[in-house]
Amino acid sequence: MSKTVVIVGALDTKGQEFKFVKDLIEAQGLKTLTIDFGILGDPFYPADISRIEVAAAGGGNLVHLRSGEHKDLGMKTMAAGLAVVVRKLYDDGKMDGIIGMGGSGGTSIATAAMRTLPVGVPKVMVSTVGGGDVSAYAGTKDICFMPSIVDVAGFNRISRTIYANAAGAIAGMVKVEIPKTKEEKPLITTSMFGNTTKCVDAARAILEAKGYEVLVFHATGTGGRTMESLIADGYADASLDITTTELADEICGGVFSAGPDRMLAAARAGIPTVLVPGCVDMANFGGIDTVPEKYKGRNLYEWNPNVTLLRTNVEENKIMGKMIAHAANESKGPVVILLPLKGVSMLDSEGNPYWDPAADKACYDAIKTNLKPNIRVVELVLIAS
Repeated sequence: MSKTVVIVGALDTKGQEFKFVKDLIEAQGLKTLTIDFGILGDPFYPADISRIEVAAAGGGNLVHLRSGEHKDLGMKTMAAGLAVVVRKLYDDGKMDGIIGMGGSGGTSIATAAMRTLPVGVPKVMVSTVGGGDVSAYAGTKDICFMPSIVDVAGFNRISRTIYANAAGAIAGMVKVEIPKTKEEKPLITTSMFGNTTKCVDAARAILEAKGYEVLVFHATGTGGRTMESLIADGYADASLDITTTELADEICGGVFSAGPDRMLAAARAGIPTVLVPGCVDMANFGGIDTVPEKYKGRNLYEWNPNVTLLRTNVEENKIMGKMIAHAANESKGPVVILLPLKGVSMLDSEGNPYWDPAADKACYDAIKTNLKPNIRVVELVLIAS
């Protein structure tokens, strides 16, 4: 049975380019299904799912949007509608991959739909912004961005090659067969930082020896969000959240925040969870010159020329303790909290720059005070090293 590639784009302004890509994909023995999210002009070729259907799925009226006076509303409506349509196609088993092409506007609309799809579904975006910072477009999903080099506007010796490469890329991704493993091991997610590497490595070795598959995420904001996303998508059987340092960045305005909902995906999924206030002694900034003025008198540590750490204080640790307790309280599954009494990181151990028992205690006390009485807390008298 032939697989299907979904093609999403504005068929009024870029219809010829999409037809070119469509023909190349079909020449590879694949089916295509085109969704049109153009608004103003007529489509170059008929789409399988029309712009009228997309607008309606986004709660809008195409006639109203076609006046051209509501471009911002049009973008939002088509993005919302495309996301609904694409996700339904996936849920109904009618798609095996997706490709889009466009400028910043088209990229915004197309990737909104791509982000609704699970990790592993082939996603290719040919974009004029593909060579820049695409984090806002990618979110936590595995979207492959291909810089268009020139604008997606007509054919020339550069664009023709880019379009052909894009068609080949999505066709190859969809056609390739993932080798089957003998058995699917239970999957555990865990979070790690440079200051908790030894701890996480030791835990991972124990778990793998017991027959578990362990996914390690670097707690750099993106890592935490990606871990949360995979848990929410149902990939994880358990969570070993050793490094919750991203909470410090959320509170202090650091560069590695994973957002206020960090830790809540596991709680909502109801999977077995271990929570640890790992590396909550540090918020992260760039070079020393990037540290906000209000922190200049605080305990700063230059981890490397591009990373400066801020030692969190008692008040900040109280807030993080409450956040950890809240996540545990919200858990629909079994949860336990581990408290490392000899320091939450390598830097936070006796004789090291971030050793601050009072700040650590503030976090621990806040956890205990705000925690439901039936949730287990284990105090570990281990030396962070």
